[in-house]
Formats: sequence, structure tokens, C-alpha cells
Amino acid sequence: MDLREERPSDRQAVRDTHLQAFGDHGPVVADLVDSLRDTIAPDGGLSLVAEQDGLVVGHVMFTRSLLDADRRLVDVQVLSPLGVLPEFHRRGIGSALVQHGLTALAERAVPLVFLEGDPGYYSRFGFEPAGGLGFRKPSLRIPDGAFQVVRLPGHEPWMTGTLVYAEPFWRHDSVGLRS
Repeated sequence: MDLREERPSDRQAVRDTHLQAFGDHGPVVADLVDSLRDTIAPDGGLSLVAEQDGLVVGHVMFTRSLLDADRRLVDVQVLSPLGVLPEFHRRGIGSALVQHGLTALAERAVPLVFLEGDPGYYSRFGFEPAGGLGFRKPSLRIPDGAFQVVRLPGHEPWMTGTLVYAEPFWRHDSVGLRS
């Protein structure tokens, strides 16, 4: 398996990955990815694919958002979404994508990475419930346990506050849970 940055020629394969990985919610996730892709500037995020035998089997995005801290706004990253083709689940592909991305972001001195997700899965990468660490979620619809953060070496103790998602998350209504 090869892990690499997404190329323009991967767009449809990435879209198909999320359509399959997220079932009924797949179209919303795939549209979100298409919008977020346009926000990634050099050193401003990552869009990574896992490729096996020429087939894109997994994808993860890390995109810029802001932390509204007391001292100033802080550029942070949000991990969303992570998708793997269903027939390739439980092979370590998602884990490899997340770890590869976190390593690259730490090298870029990104201080914090946030996500909404399963604590049982993401804790293996160092993610912790963010609320107990001085971070406020951007929406009350996000379950407390799902709002998580990993502090990378670029983090400083004063960097606490409210996460402010990038506009595409709001436009696609992809923040928190809807009833």
C-alpha cells in the first residue's frame, strides 16, 4: 500500500471512496470533500490517499480551521473525513492515513488537530476529549466525547479556546449530529 498526497486525477476515486464508506450519508461527505479540497493551500492542509495495486482504497483530509484563543486566533487543522472502502476495512489503512497525516502536520509545526469521532478509535493516535483540556466545541450538536483534539509539539499552553470550523463544514451542514 502506498500513502501519498491526492492528485487531481484521484478526485473521482476519492469521491467514490466516501460514497461507499459513508452509505446514506456518502453524498454529503463527498460534496464536503469537494468543497474542502478548494481550501487546501501549500502547507495549509493535507488530502492523502491510500493506494493499493493502482486503486484508491482510502482517503483522509486535514483542513485549516481556527482556534479562537484569548491571545489571538490560531491556525489549527481538522481531521475530516476519513474513509476507507468497505471491503478494505480492518487492514490498518485508516490508521496508516491518520498517522501519516499527523506526522506531516507535526513537521509543519501545526499545534492542534481536532475532529468529531469515535474516542475508541481515535485515542490510539493521542486524541483526547477536548472539553476537559480547555477547548470549546463549535456546536452544541457535537457530543462531548466525540469532540477530540491531539496536541502536537507546536502546541503552547495558552492555546485554548473555541474551535471555529471552516465555512464548508457549515455550508454542507456537516457539524455535529442532526436528529
